[in-house]
Amino acid sequence: MGRVLAIDYGVRRTGLAVTDPLQIIPGGLTTVDTTNLMAFLKDYLSKEQVERFVVGLPKQTNGQDSENLPRVRAFVEQLQKMFPAVPVDMWDERYTSVLAQQTILQSGIGKMARRNKALVDEVSATIILQGWMERKI
Repeated sequence: MGRVLAIDYGVRRTGLAVTDPLQIIPGGLTTVDTTNLMAFLKDYLSKEQVERFVVGLPKQTNGQDSENLPRVRAFVEQLQKMFPAVPVDMWDERYTSVLAQQTILQSGIGKMARRNKALVDEVSATIILQGWMERKI
């Protein structure tokens, strides 16, 4: 069984989260500069077996498409071309940044660390992955 890798795609930074090989526990992986994302994924998949990608689907709170959706769809096309054997699921990412900030605040992390936007992106990817995993139950 391979890992599931979640992607919270952003214009500048992209948060990544991954399951364990048995797909039981999700966890933050890292945040990468979006310009380096495909190279990072290529390297990661050369070392780890990834069974599926879960990409955050950007929607506004009213359910309408967000302005980032065309960029995410273009990224998904690029992802499918580079890794044709790995299926891609889209998962609603509404409120993940807010939930990530609340989670970080509740974790007791210091004030300066809470300002780290890369950490918010990584936790957001973890929340996307957790939501996708809960859907399977």
